[in-house]
Amino acid sequence: QVRLVESGGGLVQAGGSLRLSCAASGRTFGGYAMGWFRQAPGKERDFVAAMDWSGGSTYFADSVKGRFTISRDDAKSTAYLQMNSLKPEDTAVYYCAARRWGSASADRNEYEYWGQGTQVTVSS
Repeated sequence: QVRLVESGGGLVQAGGSLRLSCAASGRTFGGYAMGWFRQAPGKERDFVAAMDWSGGSTYFADSVKGRFTISRDDAKSTAYLQMNSLKPEDTAVYYCAARRWGSASADRNEYEYWGQGTQVTVSS
């Protein structure tokens, strides 16, 4: 079992930056592919970014490409989502997810473990 806890959300003005963290516990972090998803009120949970289990491959939604980066620090059992040039349409609850030995997948059904989410609000 892997427990994921997100942090770093908050209120920011358009054009600003935030860094989300996803701290994992329960099992060795290395070997887990990580994904970030977001859900705005009344909408589906959408893919944002993912990194494969080795950290060698990343994948981004078109809407965040060039603005967001994903990284991981296996020694700290933590994944990160750096969000720059934020827009009001980035407002959502952001979730991290993990799957064992996985590729960088945009399919939320492939992830085994989920965090509780952290709210990101971007004001115009």
